[in-house]
Amino acid sequence: MKTITALLVAALVISSCSKTSLTQPELQPELQTKASGGSENGRASARPVYYDGKLVTVNMVELSDDAAASLIASNASTNVIYAYNDLDEPQDFNSVIDAIPTDGFNPLWLQKLIVFNPGFTPHQFFSDEEVLAAASGSNPEIKLENTGEIYRCAVIGG
Repeated sequence: MKTITALLVAALVISSCSKTSLTQPELQPELQTKASGGSENGRASARPVYYDGKLVTVNMVELSDDAAASLIASNASTNVIYAYNDLDEPQDFNSVIDAIPTDGFNPLWLQKLIVFNPGFTPHQFFSDEEVLAAASGSNPEIKLENTGEIYRCAVIGG
């Protein structure tokens, strides 16, 4: 019974999410900015992000501070979304995510801000591996700031 339940849940997650085509470098114009007066829980909150060099579309809703604190304290399996500015603000570059369905995906994502260290020119990262490499070493290009904010995110079709 547990196996059947797990398979059904996996099928629902996989069937409800799909990656944007690699031949489509940008979102349709109506998805590039939040729709005026649109619901934060639907396509109005959709945005392009990078995952392993591929542009995909996600929608996201920030959880309350209390819910985020509770999840951070009890759930070590959240994914990470690397953003250049707080996700409530316009982004200088597209954010980067560390998972999609079928790759360790969890719909709860912890926001970490990419902050460029002095002497380094801000630029677009295309994968979490690039972000982590830039944050390591004896002279790191960036530092990552944990915001303590958790978002419920879904990878959606473009």
